[in-house]
Amino acid sequence: MKVSIVIPVYYNEDNLRPLYADIKEKFIDKIDYDYEIVLVNDGSKDKSYEVMKELAKADPHVKPISLSRNFGSHAACLCGLSNSTGDCVVVKAADLQEPTELILDMIDSWKAGNNVVLACREDREESRSQVGFANLYYWLVRKTSLPNMPKHGFDIYLLDRKVIKVIEELDEKNSAITGQILWSGFRTGIVYYTRKARKVGKSKWTLKKKIRLVSDTLFSFSTLPIRILEIVGVLSFVIGIVWAIVVLVAKLAGNIPVSGFTTLFIFNLLSFGVTMLSMGILGEYLWRTFDASRNRPPYIIEDDMDKSGGSSDET
Repeated sequence: MKVSIVIPVYYNEDNLRPLYADIKEKFIDKIDYDYEIVLVNDGSKDKSYEVMKELAKADPHVKPISLSRNFGSHAACLCGLSNSTGDCVVVKAADLQEPTELILDMIDSWKAGNNVVLACREDREESRSQVGFANLYYWLVRKTSLPNMPKHGFDIYLLDRKVIKVIEELDEKNSAITGQILWSGFRTGIVYYTRKARKVGKSKWTLKKKIRLVSDTLFSFSTLPIRILEIVGVLSFVIGIVWAIVVLVAKLAGNIPVSGFTTLFIFNLLSFGVTMLSMGILGEYLWRTFDASRNRPPYIIEDDMDKSGGSSDET
């Protein structure tokens, strides 16, 4: 049996050595089967990749890969999954906020017959704003897109090789890999943990990336945006008809001696807003369709020490 651990890395040079030491103490030294650690540098401009290569020299089971630029967490995880060779693969964050011993519990659940094992947060030692945004996001996902999303979400997960093959065949861009896992519907087990506060470095999970995650999830797994557009359009049409009847009756009754500039202005403003909202939502769908039709690779590998004993360029 062989277990792969995939870790996307983005500006984590200070975390990598403590992370490897933690994995060695709590996982490597306790197992009697083969393993590999696939580190994917997602376009970091610090010394993350240099540290990754140092770890690979010290432990031949470490497999460092560097992408040509920052493609995002989804692409980095997909790259790690595609370049892993284990019978099952655990995707783990590099920030040391999740206990490494969880991996052993997840593998036990996989051995029990689960194709997917999710490490779900039971509690979080983080700020109220972070917890609040996360809870709002997962509530929104459960209500609009994926009802099987755990209440407090998940970042760490184990996938069987057959699940990885399905995700590779989906070949979706501008998507969320966690959503694809839930959508695939494989037999799923859950282990719980408390997410710790980050002690080293500063998170690069910016508001812009959070908003992108929300939009990717909604547009990829939900019809909510287009349904909202339809509802707004219907309401605007009904209100316009009712208002036209009211104005016509009032005009015939002689109650409107002068046409109302204010009413006309408000109506035009609202109509313009609805039109722009409609164009924006339709534009999102059109862009995603166009992006998929170009068939560009989700990531580009700039350097991979594992290929022919040196580095190589490939997609």
